[in-house]
Amino acid sequence: MVFGLGRKAKKEEVSEPDDSLTTAESPEDAAAGSGVRANGPFDESEITSRDGYVDLGALLIAPSEGLQLRLEVEEATQRVVAVTLDLNGSSLQLQAFAAPKTEGLWDEIREQIGQSVGAQGGQVEEVEGGFGTELVAKLPAGLPDGSQGYRVARFVGVDGPRWFLRGVLGGPAALERAAAEPLEALFRQVVVIRGGSPMPPRDLLQLRLPKDAAATPPPAATPQPAPAQPAPALQEPERGPETTQIG
Repeated sequence: MVFGLGRKAKKEEVSEPDDSLTTAESPEDAAAGSGVRANGPFDESEITSRDGYVDLGALLIAPSEGLQLRLEVEEATQRVVAVTLDLNGSSLQLQAFAAPKTEGLWDEIREQIGQSVGAQGGQVEEVEGGFGTELVAKLPAGLPDGSQGYRVARFVGVDGPRWFLRGVLGGPAALERAAAEPLEALFRQVVVIRGGSPMPPRDLLQLRLPKDAAATPPPAATPQPAPAQPAPALQEPERGPETTQIG
């Protein structure tokens, strides 16, 4: 598995499209690990060991053959704000946030994503998916031949016990369910480490580089749409000058 570092600008515009619809689980379901979250993603209290996972602090990621991980770093603060999973030409960006005990964030965040995309001249559609109500966003984008097209992203969100996990699928996975299946399976295996410290709702849970990571020369990279910032937005992060090999 390859680990990469990316850089984020100080501020970035929202730009993300998605496609899927489902009902978000209730706070009771989130706490009990039932409903939408019955088969993952999981809370740290629902696993017996962290062995075998890539430990990124707030998130534990299950390894997979061919999987590349990229940590997105915010330039202004140098903090890690997201991790992107690249697999089979598609990408899945992950961000975990603190959430209230008594209510979820996904309904409100979906509405905000729709407003942001609409303000940029794009369109959003709610669709039914395996994780509840999802969003498919289409944003205007220039094509290599100079013509005007769209960039598509698919947003999924899951409310857990005092946390919210957002995923943004890019590449073929944003449009084709078959292409999305491997990344959806990885999304279900994610474990969120909320921690016991009080945090305001919507604050990002802290991510970090794995302790056993070792720097290696960067492999040839194929740019993938991967939004990364605390606000619900779709971004194209720059790749950093080095990658890190895990294991």
